[in-house]
Amino acid sequence: MHDIEPYFGWRELYVASEDARSPFFGRKYSEFYFTNKLYNFYLHPQWDEFGSSTLYAKLLFTDYELGYALIELIGEWNDTLHNDIMFLKREIADALYREGVYKFVFFCENVLNFHGTVEDDYYAEWSEEIREEGGWVAVLNTRLHVEEEMQDCHLDYYLHFGEAYNDFNWRSQKPNLVFHVVEALVEGRTQRLAG
Repeated sequence: MHDIEPYFGWRELYVASEDARSPFFGRKYSEFYFTNKLYNFYLHPQWDEFGSSTLYAKLLFTDYELGYALIELIGEWNDTLHNDIMFLKREIADALYREGVYKFVFFCENVLNFHGTVEDDYYAEWSEEIREEGGWVAVLNTRLHVEEEMQDCHLDYYLHFGEAYNDFNWRSQKPNLVFHVVEALVEGRTQRLAG
């Protein structure tokens, strides 16, 4: 896992550690020292830690005018043991929401597992807050077993995910196009993301 880097193709457009409004502002990164781990595996040092011991993120792009953020995740999303949704909401989503971000796109190709719980308080709170602003959360490119576990936990009440949100080659697109395509899908203006 140490050789899986966060996507860096949009760095000429946005760098979270240089954005004073970002929850990752001022972070310093090493190319040589690996400190974050997922179980016994070191992660590439460009991934950002935000409180979870199993889930890491990279804020790839934020547009404050349009109110959206594009975030890549890696690891295990584990609400059962580690309450990862609490960390994700409190440390990333809430910080961005205070800056006017209310539409979130998560790229989850590198989320290896999801372990849910019957409690959905953080999802419900997050959904209620952003819906007042016309916001939403979309989860793209989940593995089938991750999608099934999210479905079993009824997270489709709060998040947009599933077949229509998978197989999207977002890396070949500009961030604004990715956002507009996902927004059209969420708002029912298109049927499926194209690869």
